[in-house]
Amino acid sequence: MTQQLCRSRLICCLIVALGVLGVAHALPFLYTNARPPLNWTQPVDEWIVEAQPRSISPHIELKTFANRTNSEPSESDDEFLERLRQMKRNRTSPRMLWYDTSVGDGLVYPPFVDKALKLFNLKQVAFEIENSVMSKVSCTACKAGAGLLQHYIKAGKTEAEIMKMIYQFCVNLNIQSPRVCEGVSHLFGSEVIYVLQRVNLGPDEICSFVIGDGCGDVYNPYHEWEVVFPPVPKPPVLAELPIPKEAAPFFKVLHISDTHYDPHYVEGSNADCNEPLCCRLSSGRPANPNAAAGKWGDYRKCDTPKRTVDNMLSHIADTHKDIDYILWTGDLPPHDVWNQTKEENLEIIKETVRQMTEMFPGVPIFPALGNHESAPVNSFPPPYVNQVDISINWLYDELDVQWRRWLPQSVSHTVRRGAFYSVLVRPGFRIISLNMNYCNNKNWWLLLNSTDPATELQWFIYELQSAEFSNEKVHVIGHIPPGHSDCLKVWSRNFYRIISRYENTITAQFYGHTHYDEFEMFYDPHDLTHANSIAYIGPSVSPYYDLNPGYRIYYVDGDHDTTTRLVIDHESWIMNLKEANLYDYPIWYKLYSARAAYNMKALRPADWDDLINELTNNQELFDLYYKNYWKNSPARPTCDAECKKRLLCDCKSGRSHDRKHFCADVESKIDEGSSKSWKSWFYRGLSNSAETDKEPSAEETTTWEPIDVIYAFG
Repeated sequence: MTQQLCRSRLICCLIVALGVLGVAHALPFLYTNARPPLNWTQPVDEWIVEAQPRSISPHIELKTFANRTNSEPSESDDEFLERLRQMKRNRTSPRMLWYDTSVGDGLVYPPFVDKALKLFNLKQVAFEIENSVMSKVSCTACKAGAGLLQHYIKAGKTEAEIMKMIYQFCVNLNIQSPRVCEGVSHLFGSEVIYVLQRVNLGPDEICSFVIGDGCGDVYNPYHEWEVVFPPVPKPPVLAELPIPKEAAPFFKVLHISDTHYDPHYVEGSNADCNEPLCCRLSSGRPANPNAAAGKWGDYRKCDTPKRTVDNMLSHIADTHKDIDYILWTGDLPPHDVWNQTKEENLEIIKETVRQMTEMFPGVPIFPALGNHESAPVNSFPPPYVNQVDISINWLYDELDVQWRRWLPQSVSHTVRRGAFYSVLVRPGFRIISLNMNYCNNKNWWLLLNSTDPATELQWFIYELQSAEFSNEKVHVIGHIPPGHSDCLKVWSRNFYRIISRYENTITAQFYGHTHYDEFEMFYDPHDLTHANSIAYIGPSVSPYYDLNPGYRIYYVDGDHDTTTRLVIDHESWIMNLKEANLYDYPIWYKLYSARAAYNMKALRPADWDDLINELTNNQELFDLYYKNYWKNSPARPTCDAECKKRLLCDCKSGRSHDRKHFCADVESKIDEGSSKSWKSWFYRGLSNSAETDKEPSAEETTTWEPIDVIYAFG
């Protein structure tokens, strides 16, 4: 579960590092309930949802397929190594840091720090952040770090002093390399300080907000809110959705997500570096041939080289000439989030938009915004944060320019406001693209006020109600899945209610972000036996990390009198990265088709719910799902009963940080099956031992180091 929870979480290393010192001090301010008055007030937002124009003309004209039926390099490694040597020569002895009164209180730190390091067990924190199994250890580290930051802010330390302290802790605790620590402190430090100066929250509330249910269900009145529904009764729900007609017309839809194109990828560079992103000249020389980056990509901490993106798009254009439209669900820049700039991210956006336009001329593309498009990553201030130096307008204004190649003029106002929009694709069929960064609990700006940022969900309700009145069916696209642990609990809870209210209108959802090939279920909040929606989570193009590159093809019920606009079937296509590098010949192939692989009669929500039950009881079928989940990667770890419970619980949980309501039945069945099947477990163990060519599991091969605290961010 490497990609789960920990998405672009460089700031976590700072919180953990500061937490070490915070517990060492045992400062009483960590758990105080005092809330001093603040001088900051949120500006009034006068944006009116109902006054905005809407897309009411069909956007796609079907001509060709209407009758189709279902029958540049960074610094050199030598330069970088020399710079590190110079930094080491010029740096004060690490032990001197703890007596530096410019960054602390003048206390003698070494004994306290040693005690705190033993208490925190940074290796456990690193493991938990990477594997989404957050315990009180990581929660305590977060609280201590947040409390210490607030202490220094209240003590009158300047921003420069606090960022210097962050940098020195990061370096001296070996959390990351000096240059990554420097970039982290400058990129993220000022934003976090700005927010913490203005929030009226304590460490308990902050960390429950950021980490979620792994840090307790802390009541937070500053972040409790509910959307308002119009006084329109919910239409009757069919007892069973009809199965789309086999011979009816359909749309063929391409889904691309999480490209993470790295313009600085260098074949043969070090793929096993001690930084969050490798396979660059700046990663240094590989220690041995096995540590060298492959030509077409690498299973380790590396993103997608240009040649692989080019090859994939050429393959798609040649193989799928009949694509009707494309869903593009974000995360275009690479994972070098410690040294990104707004200019570099904009250039990557412009370049990839040009590439998509050239490769798919005349094909409509419906994009959604990822969490990596901003600089720094995850930073998406709401519209009321309108100061020039911190406003997000630099990104949204450019997105409006770039996306206008495919979208109608009527959506410009919402794109520039919050990077969301609604488009009538065909008569009776609408696509709504949401900016899921307003549910991202790593978006620290939401600590100021998480109440429906940019009024997006209220606008969403208005669009859905209008669609219901017009008898339109809707597909929803976004980046972060609403049930993922990266999505705020309060936001996800409201979203879940919206999906339930408009289950007759919303026929499918599409997301990315996790990099895996998976799905999420939605149920009636008052009847968890009634599945009412399905969220498809498309695989990543990027192999980051331990994955094969991939994309999806959907077949959607098309234009005819009884259309359901449901997804009829979907295919996942991948490239075997190991073989591509070995033979220098990438081959893209269909890994599986959903209905055939899982023996499903249709892809309705109820059918996916039945599949979860089958996956729970049928180990052979689950093994197939697990292989597809990892995109048939030879680097995938083994999956024990706890792993199986986590994966299937992810499928059940379309509402984040609320697994206890969805997973008890699945978990009990798996536990019961595990206790009764000791013989099959024993024989599987013998079989696994005999597989000499099988990759060892992550638990067998991984040695956790402090630098890995920020390893997995997607």
